[in-house]
Amino acid sequence: MVATLTVWRTTMSATTFEPPTPGRALRIGLWAAQIVLAFVFISAGFVKLTTPIPQLAAMMPWAGQYSETFVRSIALVDLAGGIGILLPALTRILPRLTVLAALGCSVLQVIALLFHLSRGEAAVAPLNVVLLALAVFVLWGRNNKAPIAPRQF
Repeated sequence: MVATLTVWRTTMSATTFEPPTPGRALRIGLWAAQIVLAFVFISAGFVKLTTPIPQLAAMMPWAGQYSETFVRSIALVDLAGGIGILLPALTRILPRLTVLAALGCSVLQVIALLFHLSRGEAAVAPLNVVLLALAVFVLWGRNNKAPIAPRQF
């Protein structure tokens, strides 16, 4: 009886001090969100960076109404966000950059949502809302619930 009680106390004290590990579903959901965000942002950035402005304006009317420098700058921001949301977490080299990239992608989507709504382009708003939700989920998850430990060299 005493041995059982001692084991129970050891078990209780050990679980009390250990931080809870995130669930498998949460980790899978975060990786899935990161992959989707990376794909969307890298694809959008690549298209905005490589497509001639007249052709891009046929796909995105705003692109023909602003300077080429502005459009190409947005492309670079998209590429940086897409790479930053996935690569540091995958390599475990400076994984906190994933959190910062998620913050940047969240801010970008808020600005994009306001931009499109101000131009009467409400049809684009649902995509911005979904991307914003995914970015906030990654921001919350990788900052609070399932941070990725940096690689030990």
